[in-house]
Amino acid sequence: MTLWVLGLNHQTAPVELRERAAFAGEALPRALGSLRDTPQIAEAVLLSTCNRTELYAVADSAQALDQWLHAQAGDLQGYLYQHADAEAVRHLFRVATGLDSMVLGEPQILGQVKDAWSTARDHGLLGQRLDRLFQQTFSVAKRARTDTQVGANPVSVASAAVRLAQNAFARLDDSTVLLVGAGETIELAARHLSEGKVRRLLIANRTLAHAQELASRHGGVALPLTELDRHLAEADVVFSATAAREPVIHREMVAKALRARRHKPMLLFDLAVPRDIEAEVGTLNDAFLYTVDDLERAVEDNRRGRREAAAEAEAIIDLQVSRFVETQQASAHQAPLRQLRAFGEATRTELLERARQQLANGKPADEVLELLAHGLTNRLLHPPTAALRAAALSGDADLTRAAERLFPATPGYRHPPVRPDDADPAP
Repeated sequence: MTLWVLGLNHQTAPVELRERAAFAGEALPRALGSLRDTPQIAEAVLLSTCNRTELYAVADSAQALDQWLHAQAGDLQGYLYQHADAEAVRHLFRVATGLDSMVLGEPQILGQVKDAWSTARDHGLLGQRLDRLFQQTFSVAKRARTDTQVGANPVSVASAAVRLAQNAFARLDDSTVLLVGAGETIELAARHLSEGKVRRLLIANRTLAHAQELASRHGGVALPLTELDRHLAEADVVFSATAAREPVIHREMVAKALRARRHKPMLLFDLAVPRDIEAEVGTLNDAFLYTVDDLERAVEDNRRGRREAAAEAEAIIDLQVSRFVETQQASAHQAPLRQLRAFGEATRTELLERARQQLANGKPADEVLELLAHGLTNRLLHPPTAALRAAALSGDADLTRAAERLFPATPGYRHPPVRPDDADPAP
């Protein structure tokens, strides 16, 4: 059977198709149950995130995977990619390392890959091949992120702003942060702040319900935008990213807040275009204002650094793919040897137990030893004898030559006379 990956992601499919192929909530266990009941698929792991859905499987053919995904999500032809064996391994290594992500080097994907592996294991879908692959994947991803800077620096304006606030201004666990807006940029900032254990989070938005939804996800307090002036003085750090056409934070509002704070410094990030915070705020003592342009320069430097680190991570992945494939090939070559040894051990155990029973029943030891030796010889030689006879009849010279290498003639050995019961030894 072949190792396959079949999937779609942010590079190959628009969001409406990614949504259709997503498996979340109750849909995930149903999908895994369906995979388990598909006879052509021996092992499977289903990775489903907001940006990708991928099926990793050990199966007879990619067609079985394609048919299964088509039954679950409809026609996705033209949007899917597939890889087999070494390229499937490479793809998983790159995904887990963050090299295939929308944000290069983002760390969340590794946790999502681990969750997919764990869920597949819980549903009885993991076999030896996929389990080994995913265990190796975790090791490769950890090494790539440790040995390179692929995930070291923020590459979004929101994450860069949070990093700057955390490193250069105030400890988040001792700060009150005010978020103005409730869109994607503010959502990202809220997530980074929550991960940074911010002490208190205020979220102000024109539509209060949106602020409440965001606050419930990240442990904040929602405010209507009309109360912004009243609560501004509480904020040590302000992030603003609304869709307003005019500034929502004015110089006089910040000056008033600073007076109420007894001129304790305030850090403000204007992440909006057009700007949310009047430029004149930057002229106030104790107010430190950064705009998108200020942050973009740092972000571009970080992106360049990540791209350089990504090339180093790719080199690590290339090496690890080669090693993994070599290990798997060596393991596959060992399978016949393991099978042969298992057959020998099972035969020995069975006939030894029979000999012990014969001794316990009073049969003479010499007779028992003779029967044991004769039985072992017959049982062990029956499979190769039968195979060589069939090869002789079919003209299979390769097997005959292999037997000559495996069982070279012993000098001085004379074949014993053939007993009638040796003519066709029973298994």
